Amino acid sequence: QVQLVESGGGLVQAGGSVRLSCGASGRTSTYPMGWFRQAPGKEREFVAAITASGGNTFYSDSVKGRFTISRDLAKKTVYLQLDSLKPEDTAVYYCASYRLPFTINRYAETAAVDYWGQGTQVTVSS
Repeated sequence: QVQLVESGGGLVQAGGSVRLSCGASGRTSTYPMGWFRQAPGKEREFVAAITASGGNTFYSDSVKGRFTISRDLAKKTVYLQLDSLKPEDTAVYYCASYRLPFTINRYAETAAVDYWGQGTQVTVSS
């Protein structure tokens, strides 16, 4: 059984930074991974994705240049570094493992994900 466990959320002031971690277990090979977020009353939206090798990354326009996704293959952990945070970044952030085959033009779709983490809250105060 695949499990994704996030950590690292919390309360941070606008302009601050936080790093989220997602540990994966139960998969025997490396999969492309991503982060999505969901604010109250809104749909879950794509934030960032990284290929299985870590060689390619993708970002939503709203976070490009401020957030950085990375992974440690040996630790089976994916990270999301959130910098220059804004109040509108407040949301529950979910780690995601994409189903295979991974198609680049679908990384922003929730339907392309087959496993989700439980979510971690990030609250940005103004």
